[in-house]
Amino acid sequence: MVFPQLSTDRIHRARWGKSWIADAILDAHPDAPPVVVTDTVRNALCIAALDTRARARGVRLGQSLSDARALAPDLECHATDHERDRALLLTIAAWCERYTPLVALDAAPEAVRDHGLFMDVTGCAHLLGGEAALVADLEARLGAQGFHVRLCLADTPGAAWAMARYGQAHIIAEGGHGEAVLPLSLSGLRLPPALVASLGRVGLKTIGCIAHLPRAPLAARFGARLMQRLDQALGREAEAISPIMPVADLSTERRFAEPIARQEDISQVIAALASGIIEPLERRGLGLRRCRIRLFRVDGHVSGLEVQTARPLRDARTIARLFEERIAGLHDDLDAGFGFDLIRLDVAHADPFEGAQAEMMAGGMGSHAGGHGHDALVDRLGARLGLERVQRFVLADTHIPERSFGREPVAASHPGARRAASGAAALALLPDLPTPDAIITRPLILFDRPEMLQTIAEVPDGPPLKFRWRGVSYEVARSEGPERIACEWWRDGRGARTRDYFRVEDSQGYRFWLFRHGLYGRETGEPAWYMHGLFA
Repeated sequence: MVFPQLSTDRIHRARWGKSWIADAILDAHPDAPPVVVTDTVRNALCIAALDTRARARGVRLGQSLSDARALAPDLECHATDHERDRALLLTIAAWCERYTPLVALDAAPEAVRDHGLFMDVTGCAHLLGGEAALVADLEARLGAQGFHVRLCLADTPGAAWAMARYGQAHIIAEGGHGEAVLPLSLSGLRLPPALVASLGRVGLKTIGCIAHLPRAPLAARFGARLMQRLDQALGREAEAISPIMPVADLSTERRFAEPIARQEDISQVIAALASGIIEPLERRGLGLRRCRIRLFRVDGHVSGLEVQTARPLRDARTIARLFEERIAGLHDDLDAGFGFDLIRLDVAHADPFEGAQAEMMAGGMGSHAGGHGHDALVDRLGARLGLERVQRFVLADTHIPERSFGREPVAASHPGARRAASGAAALALLPDLPTPDAIITRPLILFDRPEMLQTIAEVPDGPPLKFRWRGVSYEVARSEGPERIACEWWRDGRGARTRDYFRVEDSQGYRFWLFRHGLYGRETGEPAWYMHGLFA
């Protein structure tokens, strides 16, 4: 499938709207000027794309802009914009997933002027009434969106590529691609223009001219690339396409003769699709962890919503509620436009499902056993806010207090993953919950950054007798320590200093966690003191 006028179609869609029949509006506006897109070739502006009206005036691709203006003085010129063209092509590719999930960009380096897509519709044509109906529906829908398109359905990507650009047939019968491409130009083999010109100088102008010639002399003179492209077009060598989007493990969809737009109707369809995906999951012994809804609008726009779960899930009502939460969490309402005519549910990731024994009494105390109530809460918060934002504290393998804990998503696939903590002060996690008689050696509250103190100590390497913090003086009644924590030289450098932590209690019973930064006489001559946490 190729879009020969994608650049000018993009310009016309911006002017006339995204839903207009190609050429129909131009016929209704005879005064509209012809539109071309120019690019710089060898320091000269040349025509890189043109619309139907410019072609009718005699303008052609590759022509210089000055020659084109001589033919059409009212020519409307636009500079080429490869980024916008590619973005539009990706949008079309996403819309084409309504026919098949296997949609790929045409990445042939030789086709520098083309904007094409490959679609593998194997096993999909019967959903639309056969190959002819699929091709007609695709062409009609793209034309209604304002795109000029040439397409061909064939057994091989190479044959389809050649026929879409240099032939007339829309469908090549099964097994007939070899004969169908023989009359076409050698440019249909996706060869560099220089190689096509070299072949033309020796009288080889069509695919049929080389199809039956001895292979070794051709390969020796024109390179192995020529034979590879020939074999791909004729089906002698397999050619795989690389889909833009990964193919879902499981998928179910619903098509509508009349588009739907009401939120209630969309929710009901999502619930029905969720119910339909449960049985395939049960047969495979899986529960979904991540799934997405694709909503295809009649004007070509595709919306996507994705939810993740904290544990493998196999409950249709819960899946439907998660999507309701996801829709409710959108900053803007779901824009239905003129309505959706196709809604698809894809299971993007699934894990083995461990079934749980059913409760004898519904609603009993065991109904939330095993953390299901916690997981349900996480799923709802994740659907509304994004599952990556629902996080928990985890311990880290370090002795440095402010680095001894981090955060990770609750639904992280690998519990050992760690994320550095940041932001405001956080709770320091203890390995075990303290019993009433246990001695708490670390404070419950750590400051995000240690705060500097002014201290008076009896000896330079001893505990403080008095200290001043945040403008208030404190007199130390008792102290414990030091607890020495060595620096992480491999992380902070060789110049990092050791810390001596003290648990101190003032005359009014308040307990603090202080540390002296640097060993006196060995690492520094004047150690600094810092407040790092509070016990109460």
